[in-house]
Amino acid sequence: MSGAADTTLVHAGTFAVLGADGGVGGRRGTSPDGLFHRDARHLSRWTLTVDGAAPEVLVPSAGEASALCVLTPPGTRDEPAAYTVFREQAVSAGVLTECLRLVNNRPVPVNAVLSLTADADFADQFELRSDKRRYEKDGAKRTASVHAGGVTFTYERGAWLSRTAVRSSPAPAAVRPAGAPSTAHRLDWHLQLPAHGAAELLLTVEAFAHGAPDPAPVGTPAEAVAEHAADTAAFTAAPLPLPPGAPEGLADACARGLSDLAALRVPATGPDGEHVQVPAAGIPWFLTLFGRDSLFTSLFALPYRPELAEGTLRALAATQGTEYDAGRGEQPGRIVHEIRHGELAHFRQVPYGRYYGSVDATPLFLVLLDSYTETTGDRTLATRLEDQARAAVSWMFRDGGLDGSGYLVYSPDPQGLVNQNWKDSEGAICFLDGSQAEGPIAVAEAQGYAYDALVRTARLARSVWDDAAYADRLDSAAAGLRDRFLRDFWMSGPDFPALALDGRGRQVDSLASDAGHLLWSGILDAAHAQRVGRRLLEPDFFSGWAIRTLASGQPGYHPLSYHRGTAWPHDNAVILLGLARCGLKEETRKVALGLLEASAHHGHRLPEVMAGYARSQHSRPVPYPHSCSPQAWAAATPLAVLTALREDQPSASTT
Repeated sequence: MSGAADTTLVHAGTFAVLGADGGVGGRRGTSPDGLFHRDARHLSRWTLTVDGAAPEVLVPSAGEASALCVLTPPGTRDEPAAYTVFREQAVSAGVLTECLRLVNNRPVPVNAVLSLTADADFADQFELRSDKRRYEKDGAKRTASVHAGGVTFTYERGAWLSRTAVRSSPAPAAVRPAGAPSTAHRLDWHLQLPAHGAAELLLTVEAFAHGAPDPAPVGTPAEAVAEHAADTAAFTAAPLPLPPGAPEGLADACARGLSDLAALRVPATGPDGEHVQVPAAGIPWFLTLFGRDSLFTSLFALPYRPELAEGTLRALAATQGTEYDAGRGEQPGRIVHEIRHGELAHFRQVPYGRYYGSVDATPLFLVLLDSYTETTGDRTLATRLEDQARAAVSWMFRDGGLDGSGYLVYSPDPQGLVNQNWKDSEGAICFLDGSQAEGPIAVAEAQGYAYDALVRTARLARSVWDDAAYADRLDSAAAGLRDRFLRDFWMSGPDFPALALDGRGRQVDSLASDAGHLLWSGILDAAHAQRVGRRLLEPDFFSGWAIRTLASGQPGYHPLSYHRGTAWPHDNAVILLGLARCGLKEETRKVALGLLEASAHHGHRLPEVMAGYARSQHSRPVPYPHSCSPQAWAAATPLAVLTALREDQPSASTT
């Protein structure tokens, strides 16, 4: 293969990462390749040879709805290739389809010999990461069986059963093992190409995942592309209300974001068993429902695509905690952090099958429920989810900590996430000297979400549930939280909120972007909010492209640290909505333009995260090496930019 970038295809909860020649080599680590469905790799090898050799790549694989590349057998200037291979690949739910069209370049018939080596390792996505963990799989067995149209790979472990079926038309002339110890098999075809004529080979790879419905048959890439195009068009067709004098790149960034959001939708189930679609977090690691990610994505898109919010609220209501299970952090009323369908989650070798290790998904669920009701005028969903909303409020007081310390707190999970806010990497919640905060931690932004959730749920109680007494209790609790937050979190020296309070009640004194979320949630009064907003635009915070997670110059800062110096578009989107809410128009426009200019350097697709290097150091945004792409809340960020630029008056809503 050439050194060209991989191509990623994604649709309906399935994605494929393909090399320049359309092949798969079975990589692990930060950029695995293959066909993925329900947290497992269903195709780990897909290697084409033509006339006994690896093909030369004339046009590397590229595309979105489908991947297209042009290949030839080896040739020379004096003996050019006898034929050319035009390769098209596409994905649909649980299926990779491929068409190989061979075109004879000569005026005489040509025989073409094609071989394709295929294998499925069924690796769980947690195994593929580069964290060097190993998982025991007692009794696991991989087998392969040959049939007339190709080969089927099977993986069994106890009651767990997954299959990958490879079929072709015309059928291969031979299918044989490609060498132990893997289950790889080689499929061979001998194709006759008439003079200046052509022949086609159609291939399908079907992923039969454990516990999932069988994939619907798809005959050709064209059929998969048509399905993808119809789904995307239905989601993206409605025009967006661009403001007069919209900055350059806004329309393109929004269009790119909507297209990515359409592709990242995955199926889920609502509280009555109804089928819904929700925005998954991102590729390659997070093509599944994530509480926080799906909620923020839906909030950003709410004024323009409210159906995302409705699906997210229904899916999260259906998976809300109902009991105490310390192994996965479940507590009654708590909103789920992450849903996984893979083998390791099934056998509880990782806690993430249904994992609740998030301090902020529960209040954000309440924020989105009221925002959806306010934006759409539809009271039906708030009525339907009243019990779930009340349970979420009860969790905030009982297990979340409001009745104890007075704040939403989390304790590190030794088997799961050490930090349970959006900056969930180890060491992210750090003091000025760079040391990690310990004990039950109250992060600043979660207190803002809790305040907003209480205010909004009180509004629902009055306007939808007809319970004024409950509303009064929530309003009183919100006012108390607002008063003590300013008292306990505000640092007089830097004149800025602390990142968190640690288990001993000490201020975690790093200057961090989390403070910007307080403008959006409304927990700060106008004077303090404006001071925070202006401080975030100083050069140690604002890189020229976006606001950094941690201000530069501090001992804990690192421009390539996941949460201690990089810049995240979604983080900036929340801050941007807060700046607009506070009427800081100059600051709003500065951040908006920085994000749009960064987007233009990435084909109008914002990455999940960018390195924290200043624009003065490099004329292009420096990539973060492990960034997901596409990624849902980054894809929705241009929609938040649009909302912020449309804001004329301060508002208590993201809309």
